[in-house]
Amino acid sequence: MSFKKSFFNLAYRGVPPWDTGKPNPEIVGLEETGWISGSVLDAGCGTGENALYLASRGHEVWGVDAAINAIRKAAKKAQDRGIPARFLKADALELGRLGRTFDTVVDCGLFHTFSDRERERYVESLSAVLGHGGKLVIWCFSDQEAGAIGPRRVSQAEIRGTFAGGWTVLSIIPVRFESIARGDTAQAWLCQIIRE
Repeated sequence: MSFKKSFFNLAYRGVPPWDTGKPNPEIVGLEETGWISGSVLDAGCGTGENALYLASRGHEVWGVDAAINAIRKAAKKAQDRGIPARFLKADALELGRLGRTFDTVVDCGLFHTFSDRERERYVESLSAVLGHGGKLVIWCFSDQEAGAIGPRRVSQAEIRGTFAGGWTVLSIIPVRFESIARGDTAQAWLCQIIRE
């Protein structure tokens, strides 16, 4: 197991600072406007709050995460709440192994964990599960956030560069990233992207 996977699996033994116990407000807003539609894959789902919210709104939802402790917590929440969402341990860099496609992919806090090389693999992986016209939502740490503590910062140029071929970046807007440890928020980007 890689250091990164070990780190996240260990973090989910407890409550990591990014696990606020509620769905991301930006995801809620995009679903309410109808932008998130059809079947949904939550890539890097953590303990499943976004996936469970979307499933409760009638979407067929699969949540995947490389951290088995996160998947166990998400599956238990789904069972306890009686919400039909499916949770699987899977590598986001190998989504083609899921053997199906989705209408929308949601990524809240995963993209900024990847190296430049992994980003290339991630785009290929996303292409395996999103058909032409499929929608991608990315919510990641922004390079506008001061300091060096926390996840890698991402610039708008990096996002546009990563999705330059075969994708249309519709929007990148500044939003806030909630953290239970900080007691406040950090700067983030909310991206809406379409596969061409």
